[in-house]
Amino acid sequence: MSNQTIQLNQELYEYLLSVSLRESQVLKNLRVATAALSGANMQIAPEQGQFMALLVKIIGAKRLIEIGTYTGYSTLVCALALSDGKIIAIDSDSASTSIAQDFWQQAKVDHLIELRIGDAQDILQSLLHKNSLKGSIDFVFIDADKINYPIYYELSLELIRKNGIILFDNVLWGGAVVDEKNQDRNTTAIRNLNLHLLDDPRVDISLVPIGDGLTIARKK
Repeated sequence: MSNQTIQLNQELYEYLLSVSLRESQVLKNLRVATAALSGANMQIAPEQGQFMALLVKIIGAKRLIEIGTYTGYSTLVCALALSDGKIIAIDSDSASTSIAQDFWQQAKVDHLIELRIGDAQDILQSLLHKNSLKGSIDFVFIDADKINYPIYYELSLELIRKNGIILFDNVLWGGAVVDEKNQDRNTTAIRNLNLHLLDDPRVDISLVPIGDGLTIARKK
């Protein structure tokens, strides 16, 4: 019994994966391909991906938005969890997302994913006003530039339906959030977001210590 989340050393982490991770070969291959890139740390952990896929299935999500796609692991794991539906994947980098598209095609889920390249704020505004998706989205995953998380959050709240969920990645920011000497823009932005979510009556929240910290917000 414990009244505090257990600390994971490497041995315990590998055990966790060995008894719980169900990762398809195409997902493994994508992880290996991404590991060779300079920005490999931007990819989510495999157990986080599986957790997200489970949430997609639990709420029966059919309309998803991903803000920040990179090489597409999180997109792919969520697409594989869909029986039908659509994921709008938003990113500004056509080079990394070209890798994503290749693996989506290999997994035969590319027809479930609509990739939009450009400024995330502009694209979300367009989804709200041009595409009239207000209040119709089931699931949003935010994993992009940390400075703009508050903007993405407000736009996502407008897009999400009641009881839909918004996920925020990197909310523990490698532990930097507790270092008060660290006042860089990204760290400060994450700290401010965490405090804002804590006091926001529009959502129910849970911050879980998976990957680099994941907050789940349910729209009331």
